[in-house]
Amino acid sequence: MMNKHIFNLIIVAAFLLGTGFSSCNDEFLERAPIVDISNANYWKSVNDLKLYTNNFYNRDDLLNRYAGWGTIGPYGEDADNGCDTQIAYNYDTRMNGESTVPASGGGWSTGNWSALRDINYFMANYETVEAPFDQVKPYVGEALFFRSLFYFGKVKEFGDVPWFTTILDNTSTILYEERTPRSQVVDSIMVDLDKAIEYLPARGASWTGRLTKEVAMLLQARIALYEGTWEKYHGIKNTPFKVANSNHTKFLQKAAAATDALMALAAASGNTSLVDCTGDNGYGYTNLFNQRDYATNKEILLWRKYSKSDNLITQWGGYFYGAGRGLTKSMIESYLCIDGKPIAISDLYQGDQTLKDVVANRDPRLNQTIFVDDGEHILFVDNNSFFKTPGFEGAVANSCPTGYQLYKGFNTDYTETHNSLNTIGAIYFRYAEALLINAEAKAELGTITQADINKTINALRQRVGMNALLDINNITTDPNWEFKNISPLLNEIRRERKVELACEGYRLDDIYRWAAADELVVGKKPKGAVKAQWASYPNTTAAFKAAWNSLKVDENGYIDPFKSYPAMNDGYKFNLERDYLSPLPTNELTLNPALKQNPGW
Repeated sequence: MMNKHIFNLIIVAAFLLGTGFSSCNDEFLERAPIVDISNANYWKSVNDLKLYTNNFYNRDDLLNRYAGWGTIGPYGEDADNGCDTQIAYNYDTRMNGESTVPASGGGWSTGNWSALRDINYFMANYETVEAPFDQVKPYVGEALFFRSLFYFGKVKEFGDVPWFTTILDNTSTILYEERTPRSQVVDSIMVDLDKAIEYLPARGASWTGRLTKEVAMLLQARIALYEGTWEKYHGIKNTPFKVANSNHTKFLQKAAAATDALMALAAASGNTSLVDCTGDNGYGYTNLFNQRDYATNKEILLWRKYSKSDNLITQWGGYFYGAGRGLTKSMIESYLCIDGKPIAISDLYQGDQTLKDVVANRDPRLNQTIFVDDGEHILFVDNNSFFKTPGFEGAVANSCPTGYQLYKGFNTDYTETHNSLNTIGAIYFRYAEALLINAEAKAELGTITQADINKTINALRQRVGMNALLDINNITTDPNWEFKNISPLLNEIRRERKVELACEGYRLDDIYRWAAADELVVGKKPKGAVKAQWASYPNTTAAFKAAWNSLKVDENGYIDPFKSYPAMNDGYKFNLERDYLSPLPTNELTLNPALKQNPGW
């Protein structure tokens, strides 16, 4: 690794040379001039570029390391961010319209722009290295990828944002200009990612731990789909967040093209594909998410490796049993029966009076996403113990609020789980998402064919043993489709995305880009399982019985986690005119009035 002293100086240099809008603050501008040790003694070799870009992989504002306490890694993000499919033990205040305008910070402080400064500092200096561009370009590709990832986060949070690609100082007039329209920012991201895809190496047979062409393709498709559907549906619903002079079609076309190219590259190379999840005694899908090493896994495109011997660990294994989070009734009811029909009309549906009933005759992914008291869902391999009851008892922050307890991503190593020494790998990009994007983008464009469905939606179903396939000419009507104003085909593609990516951190983005808070959030109260199923459960502890007794239910006997909160009496109060974007802090608007506040704030 880079000499620690020199590395720190480089990062300090990047911080001081570049600025975000908070650099308008006098205190920031009064910092001492930079000592130019970085330029004098660095940027000499290709290895310098490699060492510098290593920093991007280890920034939580780019790729979350999930190192903090209280997290369950990527598998709790849907609850932590607020959505309809997974909830935490406390209701989400943003979903309930309780957010306020911050005086400072709020995602717009100097520190929130430091990653961009570091990236742009690299871009301003990499050409100093005297080496053939073929040796340099992989690291340029990495920097462009991370700049795109950074800006995607800002666009999702604030909409219009300033587009900076250069080092700024206190004479830069751009600091006092208006924000760049979001569609222009995404256009620029597409250009960056086109170059990143060109510069990055394709995935090889051996894992390197670094970015590849395939990851950049998937990020490009993810962003293009987000912007294309955001512009389309906020335009259709005429929300305050609609984009002037929108051309959402070009972004949807880009999403389709990027995933077509990725799928073609995967087929040609043989190094990327879906993993067959029909094995492992019926738990192949579960086991896709609880591995310590994905080096040979063809589906996982980018992941983080942890190791006790290197003291690279996370604590999230220790929070998983109960986890302070639970899947909702809405999530559970989205899974089809094995005949391909929704639960509302399938004769195979066994009801929801017990967990075993819930998963019977359903899409195999359901049984592999939640714990079931069937003597098969193993808790810990060390002592051969199995799940019996949800973790209602114990500290509230570590209990399951719904009774539908997450099995996906669960660490079955007792020693790791109870000593906060988790080494399950964190997944950032997997190939399955590319197939979902491909199907959705083409369906939105009206160009999708049965062949496309077979390569995407049906491939995802078949690899888990769900053999009732989607036929675009014979779609079973679901009286409970979540979206009443889109086609049956789009409803089923959205269902497949909801199921395949359950509890992986995608749901809030989906709600926002579909402008769907009115359909999925407003006035809704998340519910859980039927409480009565544990009334006479054998061999439960006194702590479990006490916790179970305290659970609140609705008029139909389903667990109502937020019944004790008066603010949730009528369901979520998400403000459709305001809450799709975060507010800018007041101090930044004072420093630069040209920024202007987001709608509704």
